Amino acid sequence: MVEINLTRIYELVVVLYAISVLLYFIDFLLNNRKANRTAFWLLAIVWVLQTFFLLFRMIETGRFPILTIFEGIYFYAWVLITLSLLINRFLRVDFLVFFTNVIGFFVMALHTFVPMRDYSTVQGERLVSELLIFHITMAILSYGAFSISFVFSSLYVLQYHLLKKKKWGKRLIRLGDLSRLDHLSYLLNVVALPLLLLSLLLGIMWAYMKLDQFHWYDVKVLGSFLVLIVYSVYLYVRISRGQQGKSMAFWNMASFLILLINFFLFGSLSNFHFWNS
Repeated sequence: MVEINLTRIYELVVVLYAISVLLYFIDFLLNNRKANRTAFWLLAIVWVLQTFFLLFRMIETGRFPILTIFEGIYFYAWVLITLSLLINRFLRVDFLVFFTNVIGFFVMALHTFVPMRDYSTVQGERLVSELLIFHITMAILSYGAFSISFVFSSLYVLQYHLLKKKKWGKRLIRLGDLSRLDHLSYLLNVVALPLLLLSLLLGIMWAYMKLDQFHWYDVKVLGSFLVLIVYSVYLYVRISRGQQGKSMAFWNMASFLILLINFFLFGSLSNFHFWNS
């Protein structure tokens, strides 16, 4: 019972860690200091919980808990979070902090969901199943955000067309301001991209644990990384070049088309996704 309760807390830590990574990403792209502060305090809570469990393990074993693979992974995750907090506090290198926490999240998820300890077969299967649930949930949340972003881009294109053709009327007013539609579409992609990235990391972990054979060249895997790349390019062009407007709306709509192809077509051709499960 104690082991199960600890597992629940470990899973809570993973959720808090994921939210922290998401907020750091938002701060990096939008220079949102409120998101940065919230991410910092969430990461601090994660660090406190991890430190507590590290000390608990030290008292339980009577030694420094680093002698097994499981203990080593946990300590590595703790070191990454500690460094992240120090970097955020003293150096303010947000780009480095974000990617450090992506690695830290992966390691913490590995520690939480991979059954390396003396779990029973039932417990091990339950943990792997919960890892799959986390993977699917994050993927669907990201797909939802990408979908709404696509809708905003479509409304932008429609509004742009109406303005260009000078078709004034109530429909034009109800569609809203072009800059607002463009900005909302961009914000949703900012939220969706890190969710997709974290989902892919968890999905790869699940595949290596659950499947007898996992191939990186599986069409669904390649398609998922293609979706990640096209949306990453969208954000890169948007931020580094300051490009926005109709061209970015069309890019976003094309990216969503690739997402749909990956979800429906590539998913049906995959060797291990749910259509073939």
